[in-house]
Amino acid sequence: MSEHSKLEEILKAGSLEEILGTAVPYPKEIELKGKISRETVEELSRIKKEPEWMLRHRLRALELFEKLPMPRWVVGIEELDLDNLILYTKPELEKEVRDWDDLPENIRKTFERLNIPEIEKKFLSGLTAVFDSESVYSQLKEEFEKKGIIMLPMEEAVKKYPDLVKRYFGKVFPPGEHKFSALHHALWSGGAFVYIPKGVRVPFPIEAFFVIGSALEGQFEHTLLVADEGSYVHFIEGCSAPMYKGFSFHDGMVEIYAHKNATVKFTTIQNWSRNVINFNNKRAIIEENAYVEWIEGSIGSYITYTYPSSVLKGDGARTAQYVVSLSNGPYLKDTGAKSFHVGRNTSSKIVSKSISANGGTNIYRGLVRIAKGAKNSTATVSCDSLILDEESRAYTYPHNQNDEPSASIIHEATTGRLSEDKLFYLNARGIKEEEAKSLIVLGFISEVLEGLPFEYVEVLKKVIELEFSEVGGVG
Repeated sequence: MSEHSKLEEILKAGSLEEILGTAVPYPKEIELKGKISRETVEELSRIKKEPEWMLRHRLRALELFEKLPMPRWVVGIEELDLDNLILYTKPELEKEVRDWDDLPENIRKTFERLNIPEIEKKFLSGLTAVFDSESVYSQLKEEFEKKGIIMLPMEEAVKKYPDLVKRYFGKVFPPGEHKFSALHHALWSGGAFVYIPKGVRVPFPIEAFFVIGSALEGQFEHTLLVADEGSYVHFIEGCSAPMYKGFSFHDGMVEIYAHKNATVKFTTIQNWSRNVINFNNKRAIIEENAYVEWIEGSIGSYITYTYPSSVLKGDGARTAQYVVSLSNGPYLKDTGAKSFHVGRNTSSKIVSKSISANGGTNIYRGLVRIAKGAKNSTATVSCDSLILDEESRAYTYPHNQNDEPSASIIHEATTGRLSEDKLFYLNARGIKEEEAKSLIVLGFISEVLEGLPFEYVEVLKKVIELEFSEVGGVG
């Protein structure tokens, strides 16, 4: 198969099912399910052969999960029975995986359908692939290993670099933040640990790709990325799930620590099937003159809650957060971003673009807080909603708090409907109505698309096109 053939195959797909596929049974070595309890957590830790300190961390998180109330902002998850979920699944691997061909056929084909092996060969510095609860593939190009870069499945890093992991794990996004962050810390499995040494710049992206392979599955992957002083890295996170009956639950977490003068770009392309209830817990701590950029593309899922957040701890720290959310059909996207200014001369930028169609609902929750003493800091927020029919809804709940007289917050918000003039203009030039609507939507989110690699832009465009065409257009 040629270098571009799989991408071309995706771009020719006539339905989302052709891209996502349908769930196919695969051999499982271990499956852990039942009521969430101390015994369950201890069994998970035993299976993973974890050190005692990680078991203690899990049990503390479990206690918090049992005590914390359901967050007030969580709605519509009545169908989710946590006690009936498969909490941990270990796929059966017949041999050590050194190459894609070493994976079981059903698992390998899932990643091939999404073009992951070809993307890795073409432009990635490293890749971790997680299927259900376990990392099934992890490779870092040799030239970057020689520079001291660490990229390992999270479980391996816990054992191989315990002091380094303990320094950051759960310190950026603690388990006590809310009920589902506590649940994540109690049950986490899979994910990636990435460490970029001082002064090292990684020229090509590193990627982690997460797949939920079956119904009634819980996925709790944990990604911890540490960028040391003066380093640079672009990390891409892909999320997908095949079509299946019954709901699955994703409760992932990303912790980023950007040291002085470091730059981290973190991109998420989330295209879960419509059977997934999705929680994403993401936070970065940003030291002096460091920069963290979040790009969040939320396309699929039944319900999504995600608010990438940045703590601007050091003087001169900067962050930019770009969030695109599409709710097409009777689905809910509750998204936004958060910036906490602590250091002086810090700056944050939030750009949110939401599209609601065919009865879809988008909710924007944004938080900007500038602490007293964060002198001369600035924050800008742009929140734009596009509503494509009378049945769809968009709501915004911004919260801006400035406790520093020399600092400023600028907030702009717009809510618009599909312009008949634009539609008429494109129709007059021979562009069919469905295609015209897709073009209008892509133009609406173009500011965010500019920050993505070409392959991802093309696939994202195709997915958006299919989202609309499968329900007879977005109008």
